[in-house]
Amino acid sequence: MAVRQIPLAIVPAPAMSLDSFVPGPSVANAAVLAHLRAMPMRSGAPVYLWGASGSGKTHLLQALTASWLAQGRRAAWFDATTALPWTLEEQTSLIVLDGAEQLNATQQHAGFALFIETAAAGVQWAAAGALPPVDLPLRDDLRTRLAWGHVFALEALGESDARAVLRREADRRGIFLSDEVMGYLLTRYSRDLKHLMALLDRLDEFSLSEQRAITVPLLKRMFDEEGADLV
Repeated sequence: MAVRQIPLAIVPAPAMSLDSFVPGPSVANAAVLAHLRAMPMRSGAPVYLWGASGSGKTHLLQALTASWLAQGRRAAWFDATTALPWTLEEQTSLIVLDGAEQLNATQQHAGFALFIETAAAGVQWAAAGALPPVDLPLRDDLRTRLAWGHVFALEALGESDARAVLRREADRRGIFLSDEVMGYLLTRYSRDLKHLMALLDRLDEFSLSEQRAITVPLLKRMFDEEGADLV
């Protein structure tokens, strides 16, 4: 029985940046990108991004944080996995809250208290969630604060733009994806970019362990072995 080799992860994950975000033809996505680019130069009203999973919310928040830090500023990141208490450290000028809809009651209380504290100190806020503020399953006072300011809806990429992003990431890793493989992925698998990137990770590892080029038959075999669903 052949022993499958376990490949080493030798390609680091790319750093999220505003330049690497692909807005596609969406005017709304372009507006979000333009606003975030200008934020480090004009701190002001809170920003809230919402959209479906894989639309780029976390990418943009991470990219904003990176641009903030690159300018020598201090930022703090909070989400449902961040341990309590949530405190405002000295000289922090940006608070980022991701996955707002996932916060439990205690975290919602901490988030609201942090919002009040940072507002008094003139600290910039940027948050994101899967739903528009009015539909968030949060306490009213926190939901109201998230809705105050600039609210942007992110639109998912179409097939051609998703293809371009997938191609770019494959090229970065030195992976050859034929047009046949790309077409198979994008017509039978969700175009949610987060899931596509995770799929590329799995496919890269599987092809290395099998020591075979990535083809549609190899892709099918990977899913057969995983018992995974393509949709």
